[in-house]
Amino acid sequence: MDECTQGIVDMPRAGPNASWLSRRLQTDRLEYLDRDDVDDLKQKVVRAIDRGGRRPRFGTYEKYARITLDEVSDRPAPRILELGSGLGGLSRKLLEFHPSAQVTITDIDPSFVAGIAASDLGSHPRATVRVMDATAIDAPDRYFDLALFALSLHHLPPELATRVFAEGTRAARKLLIIDVHRPSPPVHLAMLAAVLPFTRVAAIHDAVISGLRAYSPSAIRALAHHADPTIAIEFRDHRTGPTVVLAGRPQQTLSKPHGSQID
Repeated sequence: MDECTQGIVDMPRAGPNASWLSRRLQTDRLEYLDRDDVDDLKQKVVRAIDRGGRRPRFGTYEKYARITLDEVSDRPAPRILELGSGLGGLSRKLLEFHPSAQVTITDIDPSFVAGIAASDLGSHPRATVRVMDATAIDAPDRYFDLALFALSLHHLPPELATRVFAEGTRAARKLLIIDVHRPSPPVHLAMLAAVLPFTRVAAIHDAVISGLRAYSPSAIRALAHHADPTIAIEFRDHRTGPTVVLAGRPQQTLSKPHGSQID
């Protein structure tokens, strides 16, 4: 492993120049979502996230769908790839809100993909449902107008997170990442003190771990630069919500088209 690669592997979640306290406000502990030995708890968390996403007017699915569609407003029939789609609720909103969007709905977990395929999305005329790894996207260069990776980046260690930037900006004109906001250390400590007594609840347990594993803006910039120095990063202003970042790179830096199952 060269020095540059080792540097990104060891990078704190708060970024290369993180303070002493910021470096300690992170963990290698996995969320229930990332474990294969606690299926009941994993399913509880998935269902809790889905319920929260579907809430009328205040649900994250509607909010994130509108953020996503704003980024492809110049395309009459945008091709959108959702990576790490979970149960497919966000993709469902994209299809609902845009009458001509073509949405490819993917997740690395075959059980989630099977559930989506068995739902109404499996027969939707503008939806394609597939198993796909966000770090190895099976599509030609710039096949999609936008690749979306929502509430998933923090699940990945730095060396894999860089692959999301590399692959997302290769397979799509734009990569939109929406993820957990990393608060400043004093605010983070106060939040932890408030919720730690309730971490026996599976969803709260995972929320605490998510906050400790979330990447800061400086860390996100470092990940993108490590993936390809030509990748341009723009942070969207959502002060009270998640971290929203748009990434892209010049077409001439892309590789030759990959082999793909996509027509």
